[in-house]
This record gives sequence, structure tokens and C-alpha cells, in this order.
Amino acid sequence: MSLKKSILVIILVLLIDQISKIYIKTHFSLHQEVSVFSWFRIIFVENKGMAWGFELPGSYGKLILTLFRLIAISGIGYWLYDSVRKNSAWILTFCIALIFAGAFGNIIDSMLYGIIFNESTFTQVAQFMPEGGGYESIFYGKVVDMIQFRFYDDILPDWIPFWGGEHFSFFDPVFNIADSAISIGVFLLLIFNKRAFPKKAAA
Repeated sequence: MSLKKSILVIILVLLIDQISKIYIKTHFSLHQEVSVFSWFRIIFVENKGMAWGFELPGSYGKLILTLFRLIAISGIGYWLYDSVRKNSAWILTFCIALIFAGAFGNIIDSMLYGIIFNESTFTQVAQFMPEGGGYESIFYGKVVDMIQFRFYDDILPDWIPFWGGEHFSFFDPVFNIADSAISIGVFLLLIFNKRAFPKKAAA
């Protein structure tokens, strides 16, 4: 997979990711939701930390995570360049491009959203480039999440040991396009590991 095609994948993922985030941020109040299907809903949440809504504790957790992301994405970027230079398997280059785009998409939130948006609340929809300034300083922006696939949300049958008769919901995390790109890239690498990392024939 050529460098141009890799860059195209990255640009497409970033566009979809950022357009969806900016739309949600400027049209939804915090925790506002729209049910698309019984198992799929759009719900606006924000997190200060990692993918899939996880957060690091402490006042410096966010800054440490953002700086770590910058270092990590530099390594991923070099990995992508090196894979293209070595003419590696297209599936490897494609997956690295997805992972790079996903990581970069969430870095944009962390670095810039705090200074280009005001605060989202349960009653207030955020504005882009508000006159009063943003809700945080650079590196402290919150990551916008909005996708949730809740495949099961009901009372478990009584015949199930231990948990029968109790309420159970499967797959509660709320995520975004960037998270999806990272997860798909990693998943494909695991599935097509032999194609992505073919063993060299013995001399």
C-alpha cells in the first residue's frame, strides 16, 4: 500500500471522526441521546482520558496521557513510514494507517477542543470559537464520544446461575470513530497476522 493511499485513509478517517464530533458537540447537550435502533443509540458524552470512556485519575493524568499520545503517535507514524518504505504487506500498512488516524483523531480533541469550544452541560449546547474563550487550556480538552451499541439491556432469565433474575446490559461503553479505527486496525492485525507479518523464507 503506497504512502499516498495510506494518507488518504488517514484523511478520510479524520474527516469522518472530526465532522461527527463537531456536529455532536455543537448540536447536543451533554448526555442528550437519540435512539436509532433498540440496540444502537447516539449519546453525547465526554471523557478526559483514554479510548472507550476510560479515564486516568489525578489532576495531571490528562496532561500525562496527552503527552504520551503525542509520543506514541510519533512512533506509529514512523512505523507507517517504515512499512511503506519496505513495501510491507498492504494489510499491515492499512492497519497502521487506521491506528494512526484513530490516535490522531483523539489527540485533536485533547489538544484543541478545550480552547475552541465552550463547556457542554446538560442544558447548554457548546459553541465553536465562543467569544468568551474555551472551557480549558491546550492539552486539557475532553474527548467527544457518541456511539453506543447496547446489544442486551434486560432482566436475565431465572435459569442462569448466580445472575438469573438480575438486570444486565451488554456493551455499555460509548465510543467514537477514532476509537473504532484503532480497534478495527488492531483486530485486523490479529486476524491477518500471518499476512501482515509474513515469515521470510530460509536462505
